[in-house]
Amino acid sequence: MRAAEQGGEAGEGQGGEAGEEQAAGRRRWRPLRWIDYPRRGRRGFRRWLPSWRQLLAVAGLVLVTLTGLVAWFFKVTKVPADLNAFATQQNNVYFWADGSEMARVGDTNRQEVPLDRVPEPVQWAVLSAENATFYSDPGISVSGIGRAVFAMATGGDTQGGSTITQQYVKNIYLNQRQDVSRKLSEMVIAIKLDQRMSKQDILAGYLNTSWFGRGSYGIERAAAAYYGKDVSQLNPSEGALLAALLKGAGQFDPGLSAENHQRAEERWAWILDRMVDTGKLSAAERATYTVFPEPRPQPKAAGLSGQTGYLVDMARSYVESHSDITPAQFDLGGHQIHTTFDKAKVAALAAAVQDATKGIDPGSREADKLLKVGAASVAPDGRIVALYGGPDYLKQGFNNANTSSVPIGSAFAPLVYAAGLSQGVQHQRDGARTPVTPDTLYDGDNGVNVQTPEGPYWGRDGKIVKTANDNKRDWGKVSLRSAVEQSVNGPMMQLAMDVGLDRVRQTATALGLLPDSMGEFVPAFGTGNSRPSAIRAADAYAVFAAGGSHTDPYSVLRVSRNGEPLALRLPTAVQALPAAVAGDVDAALKGAVRGGSAKAMAAAGPAVAAKTGTTADRTAGWTVGYNGQLATAVTVFRADLKDMKLLSLEGLGGAAPDAPDSDLPGRIWTSFMKAVG
Repeated sequence: MRAAEQGGEAGEGQGGEAGEEQAAGRRRWRPLRWIDYPRRGRRGFRRWLPSWRQLLAVAGLVLVTLTGLVAWFFKVTKVPADLNAFATQQNNVYFWADGSEMARVGDTNRQEVPLDRVPEPVQWAVLSAENATFYSDPGISVSGIGRAVFAMATGGDTQGGSTITQQYVKNIYLNQRQDVSRKLSEMVIAIKLDQRMSKQDILAGYLNTSWFGRGSYGIERAAAAYYGKDVSQLNPSEGALLAALLKGAGQFDPGLSAENHQRAEERWAWILDRMVDTGKLSAAERATYTVFPEPRPQPKAAGLSGQTGYLVDMARSYVESHSDITPAQFDLGGHQIHTTFDKAKVAALAAAVQDATKGIDPGSREADKLLKVGAASVAPDGRIVALYGGPDYLKQGFNNANTSSVPIGSAFAPLVYAAGLSQGVQHQRDGARTPVTPDTLYDGDNGVNVQTPEGPYWGRDGKIVKTANDNKRDWGKVSLRSAVEQSVNGPMMQLAMDVGLDRVRQTATALGLLPDSMGEFVPAFGTGNSRPSAIRAADAYAVFAAGGSHTDPYSVLRVSRNGEPLALRLPTAVQALPAAVAGDVDAALKGAVRGGSAKAMAAAGPAVAAKTGTTADRTAGWTVGYNGQLATAVTVFRADLKDMKLLSLEGLGGAAPDAPDSDLPGRIWTSFMKAVG
């Protein structure tokens, strides 16, 4: 027994020593022991907690990898050989729908000047606004990069953090994409440029390649475009405005809109204050610049006379808002823009306006002064085929066909009718909705109290609001269809209240009217206090001709640059109304032509549908309708374009005081639709 025990002990001792040797051998051959994950010897969730050695190892590996990637990216990213070869002077060419050339618009307006021609205060206006640390930074801004990286990581805008050097790189690259790859390339090239070029040369390059709007690249041409002078003649105040334009001329050119003017004035003042903060302008001199330096008006290109300028403006605006082409890129030229405009129909619409307004004599008749005519013709698929924006683009740049300041009046009735037929009415608050049909009867008398579910509607003047028909006529009980055909205002006003003004608005916007053109939610909403453009009014009526299908209006079919197609976002058709409802509205509009308020339009053809429009204050006249192939809207109004205050149309063209204000637009509409039908 003792021997056996000794043998066992000896065996155990031998086995233990061998096991220890084997374990030691395994330890010796495990150089990546830190990969022990999940960790042995730990229980529960602690097995999944990495050790500090593992964390350090992973961080080190990531750091080494990133360092290698940065070094590789820095090495392979090349600085362009010719930094100033970016701006080839080309035209933008616009084409009619049939492919024939419509207009060629301007060369790139660029002229280099040496930095010593740019007054120092003007230089510092730019630097104070864009990159105050320009002369001390290495071409990039660490804090700016941090903001940009944070924006990228959180899915925000990636455009922040650019120094003057980076912006110069972006200018010469002509790559305005806001993605990580472009941003990294921009940073690397900026660092390399900062090492190769002097700060003065970089600043000169930036000032000579930046876009200032009005087709101007470089501060020399910007000085001419905005102030009609050489850059050397600019004072700090004028320089501050040009510096403001670098943030985006489309938003800061004060000549483009009142909103732009306000933004430009605020940034101009901020830049001057910033120059004081950076020590580049004394407080005493700053105090002398209190009046905003108004730039000169932007001249119109000679090739844009007649209607062409309105068409080009609309096409360009559409491209810029429905593609990734920036205004700066557009101004470089080389684009081919194929529009939807039909040359013959544009000419026919202009001829119809000119013929119908021959009797207008502003020189001897006060009622004829400041007359404006706007018209647009839209196909059921949304193509803007023709428009009339004014007598001549070079004399009046304001586009009357695209204004949103003229109430549509009773031409809004078909949209109210469509809302009622598709959504029904509600006579009790929170009660069930009741369907209505074309034969549903409403009180057509004049002066009827407008009702809400709680009782009469009281206006802000403390009086009950009453219906008001043209010429105060009493119609008795009329069907909704007859109310549309005969243009009886009272039933439409009450129907809008019964449907719900918010629901009428929903229908109107579904048909193409823009939300910001909608009128105030009062009973007059049902009789057209909204202010859609002629383009949008025609587009809405096109839905009735298209069986309820709606497509937003568009003016460009395709766009390319130097023959290479560019992406363009075109609208798609949606079913805005049930086909049956569109058919009922169509029937009422055709009835209006056969024997209703639009019977004067019957001369345009046997299948036309139309509705006239007037307002209670007589400030607008409309005719809107279609013939199956085209929907056309014509509006007339009187206004001084400086303040857009609408004036009365009474007595226009020597007409009798009680003549409908829809007479002139009706004649224009009929003449045009007859010519193209």
